[in-house]
Amino acid sequence: MKHISSPNHKINKRLNKLYPPTIAELAINDIIDLIFKYKQRIKSQEYHLSQKDIVLITYGDQVSRNHEASLKTLNDFMDNHLKGVINSIHILPFYPYSSDDGFSVVNYSAVDPHMGSWREIEEISKNYRLMVDGVINHISQFSDWFRAYLSGDPYFQDFFIDLDPSIDLSKVVRPRASPLLSEFVDDNGKIHNIWTTFSKDQVDLNYKSHRVLKNVLDALFYYIEKGATLIRLDAIAFIWKEIGTQCVHLQETHELIQLMRDVLHEVAPEVIIITETNVPHHENVSYFGSGDDEAQMVYNFALPPLLVHSILHGDTSTLNTWAKTLTLPSDKVCFFNFTASHDGIGLRPIKDILKDEEVDFLVQKVQEHGGLVSFRAEEDGRKTPYELNCSYIDALTHPSEDDALRLKRLLVTQATVLAMPGVPGIYFHSLVGSRNYQDGVKHTGVNRTINREKYHIDWLETELSKQGSLAKSVFDSYKRLISIRINEEAFNPFGKFNFLDLGEKVFAIDNVCAKGVERIIAIHNFSNEEVICTLPENIKLPLYDILSTNYATLTQEKVEQTREFKLEPYQIMWLKGTIKQIKEKE
Repeated sequence: MKHISSPNHKINKRLNKLYPPTIAELAINDIIDLIFKYKQRIKSQEYHLSQKDIVLITYGDQVSRNHEASLKTLNDFMDNHLKGVINSIHILPFYPYSSDDGFSVVNYSAVDPHMGSWREIEEISKNYRLMVDGVINHISQFSDWFRAYLSGDPYFQDFFIDLDPSIDLSKVVRPRASPLLSEFVDDNGKIHNIWTTFSKDQVDLNYKSHRVLKNVLDALFYYIEKGATLIRLDAIAFIWKEIGTQCVHLQETHELIQLMRDVLHEVAPEVIIITETNVPHHENVSYFGSGDDEAQMVYNFALPPLLVHSILHGDTSTLNTWAKTLTLPSDKVCFFNFTASHDGIGLRPIKDILKDEEVDFLVQKVQEHGGLVSFRAEEDGRKTPYELNCSYIDALTHPSEDDALRLKRLLVTQATVLAMPGVPGIYFHSLVGSRNYQDGVKHTGVNRTINREKYHIDWLETELSKQGSLAKSVFDSYKRLISIRINEEAFNPFGKFNFLDLGEKVFAIDNVCAKGVERIIAIHNFSNEEVICTLPENIKLPLYDILSTNYATLTQEKVEQTREFKLEPYQIMWLKGTIKQIKEKE
């Protein structure tokens, strides 16, 4: 096996693509030191994703109890309600932060003392696969790194991007309407115009500095040491900057992600890299790389708005057309499927999928449902909607409609996510049916707060035990769907899949297990109408609905009768069968 210092080693090759030879050599030495350091401290354990992998997305202080670390309260909640059902947990940034509910990190290697300590994080990682955020495009203006920069510390002078404001940056793709450069005054009174992609409080890091690369890799290794097995690279599309370009999806960006994966895998090859790139779908899937060198999972960002679109129109035509374009570069990668997250419902991913008037319809409906809209700046200075801010259950249903309809619409979208090829990510608020948190927005003035309410554990436990409450109905129904999914090999994220045409009101996924023995045809009625469906002739019978209580098996004698079946409004059917024709009894 080649040593990393060898010119032919892939890590060495990547570094020499990113840096001049003298800098690349320094970076190689840094990386060799890091690998040696963490190989002594990290015990690697082989792991392969399966249908049992379900990720709960939550804040570290999502639930709290008086006089107790909220991370411990969260762990207790998981143990009491979700053990054996959900095996993985994505704890959103739990580091000390200055804004953006955690995404302006002050210290990469510390835990926010309001939430607890590394001890609580390590406890959670003992029983659940832990996904953590690498918020590595930017860091807080109040971090030690940026403070050292402003104080003139020579080690940190190339950590950030300081530009003459007269430089033409008009080509840079903007995810926000805020200024790209922000003014800061150093300790000597000199003004610096620093690159800030997302906000003044989030100063971008300069990866042309090998010192930045070393310190960020050190932080990622530290998370693995503390129990992380999945690392989400936040806002990673913007990480490399070249003046005169759009500064998004650059070849150097892909090279950098591939480098990070290679370095981490030298110590822990089981670690999964997930890229968070809230951009048009065809750009998003580029982060799979060749299928064996970049992200193992990519957020399926087009799915959340397309599911809302389908429910509001009672029509799955666009969803079906888009789904049929889903392809993967290898059987070693998969989509990370979700409907809701700590952010809103992104609209950029459906650019070129939905027409402008269809996007305007979504915007209008979400506002009618009590939601909000966030905007971004285009190259010509126009502001366009880039995100719908609304709890997912409220995006689907008008406040005047009843909870019975609200529950059905939510469940059909969530069942779709559970049946989609890939790994499901479930936001805490979707799991308990949270409504829009209007008071929170009034308090913070931030649109995204509408979907980020935190709960006292006693209140939540009462809601989840209250017969007939929306929270209990959603929670119990959702857990039942997950419990069924995790025991079916046809839902393995690396199995074969196909999307069936069963009518414009229905979304149907034909999932086949990796061994090619069993299949589950997951059928979801997105309309408020009864629908008659007919299965294609090439699908072997019998099949049975694993969601129904009677598990009625279809028989060979009733082929004509059973190919056609009826779906109630918003009904879900997961029909299980074998691939090969079952021989009739002699």
